[in-house]
Amino acid sequence: MSTPPDRVEEPGADARARAPAPRPGRRLAWATITLVALAAAAAWIDAKRELAGLRADVAARLAASDAATAQSKARDAEMGGEMREVQAKLALLETRLAESQSQQAALETLYHDLAPSRDELAVVEIEQVLSLAGQQLVIAANVPAALAALQLADGKLARIDRPKFGPLRRAIAADMEKLKAMPYVDTAGLAGKLDAAIASIDAMPLAREERLPAPAAAPPLADAPAWSRFLREMWTDLKGMVRVDVSDRPAAPLVSPSQQYYLRENLRLRLLSARLSLIARNESAFRADVKAADAWLRQYFDTRAKPVASVLASLSTMTSVAMPVEVPELTRSVEAARTLRIAQEAQPDAPLPRGRQ
Repeated sequence: MSTPPDRVEEPGADARARAPAPRPGRRLAWATITLVALAAAAAWIDAKRELAGLRADVAARLAASDAATAQSKARDAEMGGEMREVQAKLALLETRLAESQSQQAALETLYHDLAPSRDELAVVEIEQVLSLAGQQLVIAANVPAALAALQLADGKLARIDRPKFGPLRRAIAADMEKLKAMPYVDTAGLAGKLDAAIASIDAMPLAREERLPAPAAAPPLADAPAWSRFLREMWTDLKGMVRVDVSDRPAAPLVSPSQQYYLRENLRLRLLSARLSLIARNESAFRADVKAADAWLRQYFDTRAKPVASVLASLSTMTSVAMPVEVPELTRSVEAARTLRIAQEAQPDAPLPRGRQ
């Protein structure tokens, strides 16, 4: 009689007994990879949140910039109205000057038709010259032109050489001394420099006008595992968030492309305002506009560029321009000429001596 076995062996028990047990090192590697992936995902999520915050900050700054732009537009509109008013006044003055010149031409024709004496014609001509010189002083403060007119009148009287012209010559000499004592301001030259600066605004490069380079295209990862593609995308995003720029100059303010147009237009209006202040002989407004334009150029534009450096050099010479507060009038000379003409008209039949030829 056979004895039963102590235990019943299950099928396949020997095979499982012979199979190798799982390695602890492989489990540790997979755990490490999982932890690294979780940490990378957490860092990527945190970076995304920080990027969203930066975008919100940029949006707020752009909104503030838009508000400042609206205010600048309002100031530009106000300045444009003032410019139109000044231009209308200048047009009116030019019209009056043209009328005066037309009247002078008509008077000359009348005098030739009436064949006046040489002395009478000289006095009337000198009176007209003095009146035009006075208008040049009032309209444009053109001291050189007025001084040249006085010298021309004095030279004509010297060639005629009449004793009765003595008071008129003394009055002309007194007005000439007053004009020579005034500081000389080259209004035409300064206006030309401002016009050249206005014409070169569009060619001036900004200090921070460079563009960021486009990111390089990543190689295709169609056959790579999902975790590898995820890490590659996260690394690409991280590289796009950081840019190192080395410069030997202080950082210039960033100007968005939409704001560059308004910056240039505001600079153009500021220089036009300086030109109008120059014509109006408003020294304080002229210097304020020139200094503001100089500050904008140094703050927003590349001062190493040739157009910007040339305009800055021109503006630096304008800050020391001294304009006369009041331009003297040729009242004494004009009154002397008018008195002499009235005296001659009151004695039309009196014989007048002929002058030397």
